[in-house]
Amino acid sequence: MTTTTRCFWVPPGNDAYAAYHDTEWGFPVADDRRLFEKMSLEGFQSGLSWWTILRKREGFRSAFAGFDFAAVARFGAADVERLLADAGIVRHRGKIEATITNARRACEIAEREGSLAAYLWRFEPQPSDRPLPVTDAWLRANATGPEASALAKDLKKRGWRFFGPTTAHAFMQAAGLVNDHTEGCAIRERASTARAAFVVPGR
Repeated sequence: MTTTTRCFWVPPGNDAYAAYHDTEWGFPVADDRRLFEKMSLEGFQSGLSWWTILRKREGFRSAFAGFDFAAVARFGAADVERLLADAGIVRHRGKIEATITNARRACEIAEREGSLAAYLWRFEPQPSDRPLPVTDAWLRANATGPEASALAKDLKKRGWRFFGPTTAHAFMQAAGLVNDHTEGCAIRERASTARAAFVVPGR
């Protein structure tokens, strides 16, 4: 049997986690709805394990209208109470209310900037600012970076909630704005190839 070498944070024997690592994490995303989903789920993950979020992802999608932020922006008080009773998601009032607020802010960004994607990809670091090689030790020591801090700061000014620098960095990793698959990970080159072929929104 061939063993795939993966990043240190993938639990052995967890096929769903491995599939997320192998096909999503670090691969560039241009779709506004998928980007809003990733931003929202990273916000919900704060203080929890990623596995808690990953295994509830379909529940989140159902609860939040497939992360169509134009639809979520119309949620009101009754929706908050509905979501607080939904065992398929993380029932945290602050994070639920933040997701609805953030959906409204996402609508404003998309209208002003052309798309949420065009706005977010402006924060992609320059390749020369990224470490080579990316090592386990470097990842453990660097939970954020200047571009993630700038993104979090700008979003906060726009009224975004539950999205600090560490969450912003985790989002950038998940959405492929950075490729933090470590040196020796079998997926690193695949993610790099995907980024090379990617057309950055708004450019």
